[in-house]
Amino acid sequence: MADNNFVDYVKICCRSGKGGGGSIHFLRTKKTAKGGPDGGNGGRGGHIILKGNQQLWTLLHLKYRKHIMAEDGDVGRGQLQTGADGADQILEVPLGTVAKDAETGEVLFEITQNGEERILIEGGVGGLGNDHFKTSTRQAPRFAQPGGDAIEKWMILELKVLADVGLVGFPNAGKSTLLSVVSAAKPEIASYPFTTITPNLGIVAYRDYQSFVMADIPGIIEGAHEGKGLGVRFLRHIERNSILLFVIPADSKSIVKEYGILVNELKLFNPELLDKQRVIGISKIDLLDTELLQLIKKELKSQAKQLDKLPVVFFSAHAEKGINELKDTLWKQIHHAG
Repeated sequence: MADNNFVDYVKICCRSGKGGGGSIHFLRTKKTAKGGPDGGNGGRGGHIILKGNQQLWTLLHLKYRKHIMAEDGDVGRGQLQTGADGADQILEVPLGTVAKDAETGEVLFEITQNGEERILIEGGVGGLGNDHFKTSTRQAPRFAQPGGDAIEKWMILELKVLADVGLVGFPNAGKSTLLSVVSAAKPEIASYPFTTITPNLGIVAYRDYQSFVMADIPGIIEGAHEGKGLGVRFLRHIERNSILLFVIPADSKSIVKEYGILVNELKLFNPELLDKQRVIGISKIDLLDTELLQLIKKELKSQAKQLDKLPVVFFSAHAEKGINELKDTLWKQIHHAG
């Protein structure tokens, strides 16, 4: 998925349809010169609706649609004819799309199911015709109700990537390299921080023709929950992953400390993230000789409590070592989470 094709944030101006006005009409036929009121109701204005589509992975198709307008409802007519409802504007969005009020920042809802439809902005109600207002003492009302006003608002749509496994780690921890090795995804890879600035998704082939989805989330830095670095824009993607794989390089100054910082950033952003299944992956083991690697393994075993007693897998994506063991561990955790 090319970076310029992945759009996870759009701000759009939405206007629902105005309700049609009720009709002021009286029955007139060859046999009835002065009949009673028979004005019909106006039609409802069109809604702005979001619909989940599991085939979509990005909000790119909405990036250049800054104004979304639904159709107005038709006016009522004589002979109690109700005006036609205005056509709705249905916007298909990827699963994991969150709708927010741009002015207040209020989260309105999240689309999580394929085919799920939620009204983003309601159309104006149709006005009542004069037939509705007749009474025993007011048999010829010469008024009707106008249609409800259209509503115009700026809305924000944000996408949270949906995957089985989300890669969590500091910039340049080796997440992109891992994804490129275990899947057909081709993320940009380089030896400088923030190479990944948009999430990359890859399908990881497993045994017996089975597979799972892995997402390379842009690197976290300390203070990310406050918006530092790439900030909360990317932390939200982690919310839509079943399993979190903490990727920490074997040459880190302190694996335990690095893990603690990552966990703390997630906790400060959303404490519920720590309820997810977690696995620790120690990457880049090809940079260490056998003796040093055994020393680190022994040290981490003694620090199991500080690592929340999580499964720890050592691997090298570059040398393709420990990859099958990593897949086995993740597969087991995915099904345990499910």
